[in-house]
Amino acid sequence: MTTIPNPSRYEAFHLAHQVDHSASSGIIDGPAIHEQMWTDPVTGTRGFLVIHSLVGGLATGGTRMRAGCTLSEVSDLARRMTLKTAAFGLPVGGAKAGLDIDPHHPEALEVLQRFFTAMLPWLEKHWVTAEDLGISQTDLDDVLVNLGLSKSYHAAIHLAHNPDQTLQRVLNGMATPAPGGLPLPAVIGGYGVAQASLGTVNALGWNLAETKVAIQGIGTMGGGAAGFLYEAGAPVVAIADAAGTLYDPRGLDVPALLALRDSYGEIDRSAVPQDIQRLPSAAVLSLPSDVLIPAAFSYALTADAVPNIRARTVVEAANSATTPEAEELLAVRGIPVIPDFVANAGAAAWTWWLLQGLVGTDPEDSFQLLSNRMQAKVAFMLSEWNESVVLPRRSALSFADANHHALAGTQITVA
Repeated sequence: MTTIPNPSRYEAFHLAHQVDHSASSGIIDGPAIHEQMWTDPVTGTRGFLVIHSLVGGLATGGTRMRAGCTLSEVSDLARRMTLKTAAFGLPVGGAKAGLDIDPHHPEALEVLQRFFTAMLPWLEKHWVTAEDLGISQTDLDDVLVNLGLSKSYHAAIHLAHNPDQTLQRVLNGMATPAPGGLPLPAVIGGYGVAQASLGTVNALGWNLAETKVAIQGIGTMGGGAAGFLYEAGAPVVAIADAAGTLYDPRGLDVPALLALRDSYGEIDRSAVPQDIQRLPSAAVLSLPSDVLIPAAFSYALTADAVPNIRARTVVEAANSATTPEAEELLAVRGIPVIPDFVANAGAAAWTWWLLQGLVGTDPEDSFQLLSNRMQAKVAFMLSEWNESVVLPRRSALSFADANHHALAGTQITVA
């Protein structure tokens, strides 16, 4: 089993002792340690690998595939992976890769294999990757196995005293079914967003049964958060997909609506009860709610949208869901924003805990650990907000920076 340092050693247990609000975050401002551009010799497709930071010689971050992918996009996502891992005290840096090609292109997987072949030195020893936009974990692993690697976690697994045993533990964890039957990796990210939302409700002293939630987006993050919040007893009053917003101020039957999603991730309106209001997609941002969860795309909340927002707090499930200008204007109105690199980091944190052996095949262990860590961070951010009107993002950047510096000299050893 790989003896990677336990994140609890670096967790912001007493976060107030770690933060330094007078300093800017060296993590977010620092340049990437490695940027590599690649051109496929067969199709001309461009690919990008950005290693933003290394901790103990390792970095983690997914590989995405979409037409129009750019180096700037990959670089920003790699930086955010550093923030996510640092915010949770994970002993690994941040990275990201991307290919500028439609994932439905007939040669997409061949392009991916050639890209990974070119990046093999990083994959063998330093870079732990995973599925991302346009690429499934199954396709990713199939390509890597063809290159002689033990799945996408090879760089970490090869450090183990017994790599086969460690790999089997990871595979077992990834195949673990969550309550409801879906694989745990498919729901853990949405569970983390739900816990960030529940932590917000607790920290602000609200009555959960009276806390109205509006969610933009019903994919992995938004749909998962909706289901877990409904199960916890929070009334989810609005859900938006590409076809529009469904709204009921009394609360929606979330499980029934999620069951109506088609292969495009849209809810079949023909089976939606007639008493549910049908509104434009953008309406979800301006409906009365207590918790607004933008989970669809980046920069959904702009400065222009702020005057119409009627939520009392925002929990970012999508990366960069709120522009900096909008976040400042929301703060002036007394609306705190729980930042993306904390709220949507559940899947990244859980994956690393699985690699470390901190969680296994009992989903309740995973849920409990993520709930404890997420809610503690949200409670700290909102205590600083309540007491000193410190932006939650600034609090999070400060403890992420402290964690990152504490981990800077970490060396990965094996048992």
